[in-house]
Amino acid sequence: MKSSFQNILKFGWKYKSYALLNITFNAFYALFSALSFISLIPMLNVLFETTENRIEPAKYNGIFSGHDYLKDSLSFYISKRVDDDPEGTLMLVIGLVVSMFLLKNISNYLALYFITYLRNGIINDLRNKIYLKIISLPLSYFSKTKKGDLMAKITSDVTELQISFLSILELIVREPLTILFSLVAMLFFSAKLTLFVLFFIPISGLIISRIGKNLKSKSDKVQQKQGDFLSLIDETIKGQKIIKTFLAGDHFKKKFKAATNRFYFFSNQLLHRTSLAGPTSEFLGIVAIGVLLWFGGNMVLVEGSISGTSFIVYMGLAYNILTPAKAISKASYSIEKGNAAAERILDILNTKDQLKDKPNAYILDYFKRSIIFDKVAFNYENKPVLKDVSFKISKGQMVALVGPSGSGKTTLTSLLNRFYDIDQGSIKIDGVPINRIKKESLYQKIGMVTQESILFNDTVYNNLKLGNSKASFKAIKSAAIAANADEFIQKMAKGYDTVIGDSGNQLSGGQKQRLTIARALLKDPELLILDEATSALDTEAEKEVQNALEELMKNRTSLVIAHRLSTIQKADLILVLKQGKIVASGTHKKLLESSEEYNNWVQIQKMD
Repeated sequence: MKSSFQNILKFGWKYKSYALLNITFNAFYALFSALSFISLIPMLNVLFETTENRIEPAKYNGIFSGHDYLKDSLSFYISKRVDDDPEGTLMLVIGLVVSMFLLKNISNYLALYFITYLRNGIINDLRNKIYLKIISLPLSYFSKTKKGDLMAKITSDVTELQISFLSILELIVREPLTILFSLVAMLFFSAKLTLFVLFFIPISGLIISRIGKNLKSKSDKVQQKQGDFLSLIDETIKGQKIIKTFLAGDHFKKKFKAATNRFYFFSNQLLHRTSLAGPTSEFLGIVAIGVLLWFGGNMVLVEGSISGTSFIVYMGLAYNILTPAKAISKASYSIEKGNAAAERILDILNTKDQLKDKPNAYILDYFKRSIIFDKVAFNYENKPVLKDVSFKISKGQMVALVGPSGSGKTTLTSLLNRFYDIDQGSIKIDGVPINRIKKESLYQKIGMVTQESILFNDTVYNNLKLGNSKASFKAIKSAAIAANADEFIQKMAKGYDTVIGDSGNQLSGGQKQRLTIARALLKDPELLILDEATSALDTEAEKEVQNALEELMKNRTSLVIAHRLSTIQKADLILVLKQGKIVASGTHKKLLESSEEYNNWVQIQKMD
């Protein structure tokens, strides 16, 4: 717990000035909280006419007689006034009480005012840090992590941290100081009664902390079950076409109901455990007050060692201790829940990036000569995907990859993008191993168009500008014209300022693909990767996109995966893959003469 809490608090260092102001005003709050009860003594004395008629000022005999000195001084002052002006004296002592409570509440407000900047600042920076971490993590992390779990960590875990964990920051200074100042004041009234309070508080805290045991593990389970049904919601939204056409609605309803029932079960367990804190704290507090009333009542009525008005004020101070003591005890529940959330968040932040740039990584300024795959092998989750793959892409060449699904074509493009690191062999660009090249400089040289048109819920203009953040509107329009996209963009409601919806769902498949091609054109990459860029399109859309692709590939080095024979025939080199190996290579004409696998592939394409 301590480690997680400290790691989260590191985010608050930049807000330390707000923390200091919070501590200052919490100290004032605790001081005025104790003084506000002490200030009741003269008012009660006036109301019940118990003020001693003193004719001499009180004498100070040291700190241990402080209570008597304070009491005698007040008695001397009030006794001089009360006979002459009882109403004025009453107004004076009431004004004193009101002033103390006013100063207490002003201090409380200011303490909360400044802690707000600290709490919300930490949460804001934490969210940004998580997002930056997610942006930087390799694809392998996301392929092993459920999207629902990630969403739960970024949303509900951060919220849980704010509600149940960082709220403890309000208690760290205020409640202990309130207890401290109240105890000091209580010692002046009765050391015997105060020792009882000091004995009872730890016992109360121990009982409540025992009830809160296992909250962390229960909170973990609740968040895991929430991640399950969030993942299911994401799958349901994305798979609507399949769910409807395969009449799979009942299956997914049962699956979702089972997930929410599991969440319901563990949520009930967690809330029942948490709900026990309030009644337990309340009952223990009443027990403490009851024992104090019996013990202190005897001191007033039998022993006479404390006055009735002093005992009433003492009980107020005792309540002033029990309230923050209960809050601190109950805070153990929040700490357990918040610590579980903190650990899940830190799990993301502490994830190691296995593809992180090496120290003094090489900056690839230009692609000059060639890309060489030399005996490359790659396993995905201990399953061989590529075995002993070797080939060369010379600058300016178009190299095509063909083969059945699962033969390793897309994996090759992912390795060239360095989305993953190879297990054996080497990939070199201009003689430099790819794992020695700074990733940012590598990505600057690569443009990619995939089968799935990846667009964002933004305007056409902003989607295209991702290709080149410095591009002018003229350059953006020129790229759209070259990609055969300008015509349909102009017909949209707001032209280039039209928002295209989530994943570009307001566009047809061909329109989305032409936008991704325009984006790639705008980037003007030296190396182009096309991953089945036309396979999901109808014949008419394919022709338009194909023309745009040919424009994009002009004078560029290209690695192309395609199902369409028309795309492959123009390649300088065709690689035929089967079960992760290159089984044939050459031009279209050469392969027709020498490769049975390629001939079979060509016949399949002709039947499409």
